Amino acid sequence: MKRYVLVNILVLLFTNSFAQKYSTDTIQPQHIQEVIVIGTTKISSKENKPLGSIDEYLQRSAKVEMIKRGAYAWEPLINGLPTERTLVTIDGMRIFGACTDKMDPITSYIEVSNLMEASISSGQEGSCHGNTIGGAIDLKRNKMGFGQKKWNFNLNSGYESVNQQKIFGAGTNLKTEKFYTDVNFMMRDAENYKAGGNIEIPFSQFQKINVSGISGLKIGANKLVEVSVIYDKANDVGYPALPMDVSIAEALITSLKFQMLPGSDFLKSWETKIYFNTIMHRMDDTKRPNVPIHMDMPGWSKTYGYYSHLKSVFKNHNVLFNINGFMNKSSAEMTMYPVDINEKLMFMLTWPDVRTLAQSIYLEDQIKVNDNSSLRLSASVTMHQNKIESEFGLNSLQIFYPEMNPEKTRMLKSFAANYQFDKNRFQAGFGLGYGDRAPSVSEGYGFYLFNSFEKYDYIGNPKLKNESSLEANAFIGVKKEKYSAKVSASYFHMSDYIVGKIIHNLVPMTIGANGVKKYTALDYATLFNMSLTTELQIADPLKWIVQLVYTHGKDHQGENLPFMSPFSYQTALRYDKNNFATEVSVFGNAKHQEFAAQYGEAETPDYTIVNANVGYLFPLGQTKIYTKIGVENLFDHYYTTYSDWNKIPRPGRNFFINMNFNW
Repeated sequence: MKRYVLVNILVLLFTNSFAQKYSTDTIQPQHIQEVIVIGTTKISSKENKPLGSIDEYLQRSAKVEMIKRGAYAWEPLINGLPTERTLVTIDGMRIFGACTDKMDPITSYIEVSNLMEASISSGQEGSCHGNTIGGAIDLKRNKMGFGQKKWNFNLNSGYESVNQQKIFGAGTNLKTEKFYTDVNFMMRDAENYKAGGNIEIPFSQFQKINVSGISGLKIGANKLVEVSVIYDKANDVGYPALPMDVSIAEALITSLKFQMLPGSDFLKSWETKIYFNTIMHRMDDTKRPNVPIHMDMPGWSKTYGYYSHLKSVFKNHNVLFNINGFMNKSSAEMTMYPVDINEKLMFMLTWPDVRTLAQSIYLEDQIKVNDNSSLRLSASVTMHQNKIESEFGLNSLQIFYPEMNPEKTRMLKSFAANYQFDKNRFQAGFGLGYGDRAPSVSEGYGFYLFNSFEKYDYIGNPKLKNESSLEANAFIGVKKEKYSAKVSASYFHMSDYIVGKIIHNLVPMTIGANGVKKYTALDYATLFNMSLTTELQIADPLKWIVQLVYTHGKDHQGENLPFMSPFSYQTALRYDKNNFATEVSVFGNAKHQEFAAQYGEAETPDYTIVNANVGYLFPLGQTKIYTKIGVENLFDHYYTTYSDWNKIPRPGRNFFINMNFNW
């Protein structure tokens, strides 16, 4: 109890936000949304590392952490909850990974060159595009927009010493009164990185290319048609924390949008989008030494979807009505090749061609109560259906569930209410929410999926109930001319919390596994987090910023939940004047003592890391050249954190240089 009191006192004393707050409407800014500015098309001296990965940008938010299995494709956690309980979209499009081991989160198929910002919502505030428990991230594309005719070109180049990473990017965009287009390319090539003490981490290399394009055409005074495409391909991706690597991960993401701005007093906007994306992912262990039995594990995911939303304003109401739906087909398989070539190959469908069909209706109303306060109400209902299309896969699961039906339909619901008060630079608010979700493909229909963190094979359970959550949140803040502070907190009570339970009479399929777990549900689990922020303008060019976060999660028996962040902190001293900027930052975690041993976790020590960077913008007529150089992990500290899969160490001292040419 003393520790909790001390943490709360410390958090109340110090805090900062590394992300701007995002205004969702024209009535009042909503505290629960943040915007992380992303992209290289607009040169900014405020970026610590302009050519950093999307994952590095997202970690600025107090709501987001990352599970790291290597140097590439980290899995985002929102409010300490993994991707089954959260929602990640690109411009509102639903996309599903094709890897049973989560090696391909949606954030891995984009780049800083084609995104403008990441909008982060907590809890049920993120349910506009689908059901969620922990929250949502919507990654918004970069586009020029209409205007006076103008061309823009940019080149980007970077290098990082810790893994010999070479970065190259190029882009161009054009805008006219009736047409715009943005085209971007980015390439990364990295070798094994080195942890503190110059210790090489094998199988941490990766190669990646990303190409994106988006074009809009004005077809009337108030009508727009827009097409977009993203092609992303990663090769030879090492995952040092896993027993397998990835030979190829490939994604094609496309969309067609129609938008109309009626200009009436009542109806403000109507936007409709249809989209398609396909992902192929192949796990590979051919480069690993001493493999007991070679396995080939490809996976595929295809999604067809749409959304159509209307925005209207009448009296004190800002209303958003959204209908959306998608059809996804996920399949994955495993082939094992015995050392004796005379023995037969062993084959399994680990995702048995699962089709997911969903149709949702979402309604939101922003009500202006008076000049100083607003109320936001939202609700949604979803028809969600799963169907196993592979008879072989169905027969495999019927070994455990003889009476199971290949098809299951669920009704999902969400509701949220948030009140906000804003007067004389003082802000306060509170909210309540309820939401539920269907089990993921792995949780419902996975077949002998190996979890290398826990060392257990997992079997899905199609009989699982919907997991639901009751949520409460609150914040209080003040913003002065040279000082701002905000304290935010959230509490989740999650019923039918889905976890794995050991089945003692089953033999594991994976060599070296401790046993077999079946997905089941706990009565409930609770989660509490608090993030408090301050920002102090010491002098006109000098700013001090601090962020502290604490997360605490327990199940119904008082046992710890996995991947709950211990007390963490970030602080930075930033000098920014004219074309020159420099920053020294410190971040770290307290010792991870409240670990979940039953889910494979162990204690990790505390750590403190120091970074520094300096940048300068060279204006040369119409051309601007921005250079940023810096060092991460200045003292070459060897460390690992609670969110590093199987305790792989983080990178050691890293010198980097980023250059951007814009004309």
